[in-house]
Amino acid sequence: METQKTRYSDAELAEFKELINIKLKEAQEDYELLKSSLSLSDNHGTDDTGRTFNMMEDGSDTLSREEVAQLAARQEKFIQSLHSALVRIENKTYGICRVTGKLIKKERLRLVPHATLSIDAKNAQNR
Repeated sequence: METQKTRYSDAELAEFKELINIKLKEAQEDYELLKSSLSLSDNHGTDDTGRTFNMMEDGSDTLSREEVAQLAARQEKFIQSLHSALVRIENKTYGICRVTGKLIKKERLRLVPHATLSIDAKNAQNR
């Protein structure tokens, strides 16, 4: 009778930690870009154009800034999720589904390294 694994080995956790650190570095770089684009006050050279064009440009700029702000917020949440995954690695609880208590498949963790639910648990949640 085969015993079912209850957690990933230290070597497997180290592999996931490396993957998460790479994703974290990329995510932080993207977040910094988004933040810097929000702080720039570029008028796109519309100082000398007509008032109507400036109003349209301002509306477009506001919408764009809102979209960038939403992207930045999502990126910040992603970064926090990756940090939480690193904590779970240190606690040796990484890769364990918080609903079923079973191991999340490696393929899923490679695609979504901050996952806390197995595919089955995620699908059941979405029903």
